[in-house]
Amino acid sequence: MSSGSNGSIPIRPSAMSRRIVRSERTTRRFYEGCGKVHAPVSMLFPPIDPNERFLARRAAARRRKRLRRGAAVGAVLVGVALLGAGAQFVGSGHPVVAENAQVVVASSSGPRALPVEIRGVHVSMGLASLPGKLDEYLDLERDGLTALELDVKDENGQIGFASRDIPLASKVGAVRDFYTPRAVAGLARERDVYLIGRVVVFEDPILSRARPDLAIRRSDRSVWRDSAGLGWTNPYDRRVWDYNVDVAVAAARAGFDEIMFDYVRFPSDGDVQSAVYGNRGALTKREAVPAFLRYAAGRLERYDVRMSAAVFGLSATRDLGIGQLPRHMAPHVDALYAMTYPSLFGPGELGIADPSQAPGETVSRALRRFSSTLRGSDVLVVPWVQDFTFTTPFEIEQVRAQIDAARRAGAKGFMLWNAEGVYTDGALAAP
Repeated sequence: MSSGSNGSIPIRPSAMSRRIVRSERTTRRFYEGCGKVHAPVSMLFPPIDPNERFLARRAAARRRKRLRRGAAVGAVLVGVALLGAGAQFVGSGHPVVAENAQVVVASSSGPRALPVEIRGVHVSMGLASLPGKLDEYLDLERDGLTALELDVKDENGQIGFASRDIPLASKVGAVRDFYTPRAVAGLARERDVYLIGRVVVFEDPILSRARPDLAIRRSDRSVWRDSAGLGWTNPYDRRVWDYNVDVAVAAARAGFDEIMFDYVRFPSDGDVQSAVYGNRGALTKREAVPAFLRYAAGRLERYDVRMSAAVFGLSATRDLGIGQLPRHMAPHVDALYAMTYPSLFGPGELGIADPSQAPGETVSRALRRFSSTLRGSDVLVVPWVQDFTFTTPFEIEQVRAQIDAARRAGAKGFMLWNAEGVYTDGALAAP
């Protein structure tokens, strides 16, 4: 793999990556408006075997499902028995015999084991489509890479591959031919790299434009858009849930090891007060996101795939009004990926005058907040590490400071984020 003069993988910025950088600016403005918080409480994350955790969580879910099915089958058998008794009483005297019903539960060997430490990078679907580029990222395994996060559905609403499991995607024009998912999964397994599929959920310019009935609207029935001019789908609408989980199922069936739901929240910028939501039912914002995750977990439990969600770094400090409450999300996922980018915290946040100038301390305090709010939960917490320059130059010293802080906090690992896919040499080294 070739390296640039700054010791990073050189990749030309795309229009999509430039838009993501603009989104990072928007996130920064949102963070700056959130005010200060109190001093954190220190607590290490519990040293629980994540593979045993996954199997235990899935076994419990399947027990609940078997009990529900058993109750339903029992009710049917009772009904059949009663009908048989009645038929025997009024008929020819021949009893009606019902066959024993059986509930078949698919057996599975479980998911691939998690790496001892997750050391991963984000890869966009556009980059993955370039000849030989995915191999270059997988080559980072020599430098310490153990996991790779690949976009399955991105911020533009694009889906990286065609699948018969997602008919609506073709109808609305979301399908792209960026990569073949089974081939990618096979390649990752050959290299012993854990593969995470990122599914951006509610920010979806394509679906909201093609299906306004599924979008967040304005009072005049037009599609609501955020400060970047992007449409969002309605987090309350079960048809939106189905669409995104269909995408996740397609990736799971192709062999991805984990599905990470991102933008699993309500909009945070733009004229959010003018947003109109249909099909709300009885759900509140605080309930909608956990309800979606519970629904997704139910549909994905039959596959050997873990499930996770990305959350704002500030979501552990207080309710941000976007439906992201880690404590309520944790029961439905195996991991939460916290976006603890120091440059996106405003001055004074977490009790730090300028978080971008103190990357290690910022990540340390943010993770302590997650540890505190998730006390008693067995969910894993993995921070997203800032490997890009926003207002303050971030080089290996700043990147390593965040990673060291994550390790001291007892996190399961870390993921490097750079919208352009350019990662700093040395950042992925093992401890």
